[in-house]
Amino acid sequence: MTSPADALLAAIARASPRLSALDELAAPAPCAPGKWSRKQILGHLIDSASNNHQRFVRVQEQDGLALPGYAQDAWVATQDYQGERWVDLVALWLAYNAHLAHVMRRIPVAAIAHRCSIGGGEPVTLGYVMDDYVRHLEHHLAQILG
Repeated sequence: MTSPADALLAAIARASPRLSALDELAAPAPCAPGKWSRKQILGHLIDSASNNHQRFVRVQEQDGLALPGYAQDAWVATQDYQGERWVDLVALWLAYNAHLAHVMRRIPVAAIAHRCSIGGGEPVTLGYVMDDYVRHLEHHLAQILG
């Protein structure tokens, strides 16, 4: 079975050249009418990395934490990812996710079973949060890269 860190690094390796190949003119176009652009989706993935980074670290320290969710649309709008340069968004996404893989690899085995609730949801293990992070990332990468 592949570890979440290995799955994340594999996703980064697959996506990196394709993300870098997208040009600045294609990135701001909506993926579908009324939907986010590639820039906004990648910005959402950066926000997801930021929020999950906190989860990965905090849940190691304390079992049973109740953590907040976040208003995804508001985060994307407030940070104006649409106004960022594509190359900068790609670089930030790559670096942040490489760091998250590093963090995941260092989580003690016992802490993977620690539980947390996110945004008032049912408690889940840290292992589930890590696996779900990678699934979420791959889902949105498929939207960006088609």
